[in-house]
Amino acid sequence: MDDDAAPWPTLGVPGAAGVPVGTSAAGHLPRVAVVGPRRLWGGPLDVEGLAVSSVREAARAAATLAARRGAHLPVLVDSRDVAAAFDSFRHLRVAGRAPQGFAPLSSFYPAADGWVRVHANYPHHRQAVLTALAVAGGDDDATVRARVATAVAAVPAHAVETRVRAAAGVAAALRTPAQWRAHEHGRSVAARPLVDVRVTGTPSGAGAPSDDLPMTGLRILDLTRVIAGPTATRLLGALGADVLRLDPPGRPELLDQHLDTGFAKRSAVADLADRATRARVDELVAAADVVVSGYRPGALAAFGLDGGSLLARRPGLVVAELSAWGAAGPWGRERGFDSIVQVATGIGHRYRRADDAAPDGWRPGALPVQALDHAAGYLLAATVMRLLAGRADAGGGVARISLARVAEELLRLPAPDRQPTGGTPASDAAPGGRAPATRRRESAYGTLEYLPPPLVIRDDRLDYPTPPQQYGSAELAWT
Repeated sequence: MDDDAAPWPTLGVPGAAGVPVGTSAAGHLPRVAVVGPRRLWGGPLDVEGLAVSSVREAARAAATLAARRGAHLPVLVDSRDVAAAFDSFRHLRVAGRAPQGFAPLSSFYPAADGWVRVHANYPHHRQAVLTALAVAGGDDDATVRARVATAVAAVPAHAVETRVRAAAGVAAALRTPAQWRAHEHGRSVAARPLVDVRVTGTPSGAGAPSDDLPMTGLRILDLTRVIAGPTATRLLGALGADVLRLDPPGRPELLDQHLDTGFAKRSAVADLADRATRARVDELVAAADVVVSGYRPGALAAFGLDGGSLLARRPGLVVAELSAWGAAGPWGRERGFDSIVQVATGIGHRYRRADDAAPDGWRPGALPVQALDHAAGYLLAATVMRLLAGRADAGGGVARISLARVAEELLRLPAPDRQPTGGTPASDAAPGGRAPATRRRESAYGTLEYLPPPLVIRDDRLDYPTPPQQYGSAELAWT
C-alpha cells in the first residue's frame, strides 16, 4: 500500500526551516511507497511504527536531496525489509559463523529492591562493573557473573546504578515509564524535540548537480561508535557518500560490530591527543561536508570537534551529534547504550514477562530488536540529508538526537491494535513471514552474509558499494 494510506505514524522531525525532514523546496513531501505488513513483532509498543517511519523519513530526505541536485529518485520501503534491517547484526555471518552478541556479564540482575542492568560488552566497561561492585574478575564467565549477581542482590538498584556510573561504567536501574517521566532527566528529555536542529543562517554553496545517488560526491567524517551513529553513516555511504570513520587507538571497536556497520565506509585510527594527527583531522574537517559524532556530549570539545566549534569555523558544515541521554539535564554526560536506555525509560518494565524463579514472579524484558539505536540512525541520516538539501538557503547546522528521546517517542506512540502477521512471536527470525534477502560479499575477514539497506531505489534494492574494510587500515585522507 502507499504511505499516504498506510497507518504508519508521522514522527515529529524538523528540517532546516522547521518543516518535516524530506519536505521539498516546493513544500511537498516526496511520495515514498510503503508496502508490507503493519504488525510484525507483537508486544505492547508500536516498534514497527517507529522503525518503518524512521526509514521512511530517511527515504523522503534522500528523494528531496536528489531533487535539489536535479534527479528524480523514486523510493520504496517494505516493512519486512525494515524489520530485518533493524536486526542486521543477528543476520550477519562472518565466514559462516554467527557474530558474538551481548557479553555474559551484560544482563539484568535482581537487586535488593528491584532490578538493574549492566553493560559490559567492552573490556573497559566490564572492568568498571567489577571495580564498582568489588568483584574479582579472574575466573570463568559463569563464576564472575555469579559473583556480580551476589553483589547486586545486596544493594538497592539505584545504588548499583550510581556506583557503576561513578566507576565510568554503564548501568541503569529499572524504572516504569511513570517513574522515568517523574525523574529530573526524564522530564528534561521529554521537553526536547525528537531531533533538535539549529541552522547557521549563512547560505552555503549549492551541491553540484548529479543524476546519481543523492550523496554522491559528498564527504562524511564519521566519529561514531557501536550501532546508531554507524547505522546512519552506513546508509549515507550506500547513498553515495565518501565516508571515513575514525576510531581511537586504545579502545578499538568490537570486531563483529565493525563488520555489521562498517559497510560503505573506510576505517582509520586517529589519536586526537597527538598534535600531528589533530592537524591532519582538522584538514579532513576543512574538506568535509558532514561531521557525524556519537560520543558523550562535551567529549570532543577539547579537540574542537563539537558542533559549536565546528560551525564557528565552517558555517556551511552539517554536523550531526548523537548521544544516549541528550546534551541537557543531569544525565547529559552519562554513558549509555540502547539496552540501558530501555531499562531507565520504562521500556524494560513494559516488556516484563512472567518468571516463577524471579523475585515477585516476573523479570524485565526488552524490545525485539535494538530499535532505539536503529531508529536514531535512520533519523540522523534523514536530518543530515535534509540539512544538505537546505544548505544553499539556510547554511549549515547542527542536528542532535538522543536514544532517550527516541525511547520517549516510542512510548508516546498509540498502542498497536493488531497481532503480527500469522500470529508470529517477537522472536521469529522472519517477521512478516518472509525470509530476509541476505547477500554475500568477499571481505578481508572472509565471506560475509549480510543484509542490504531497506530501500528500493528505481526498482532495485539498494546495496553497499564496498564491504567493511580492514579495521584501521585507511589513511587520514579523502579519496
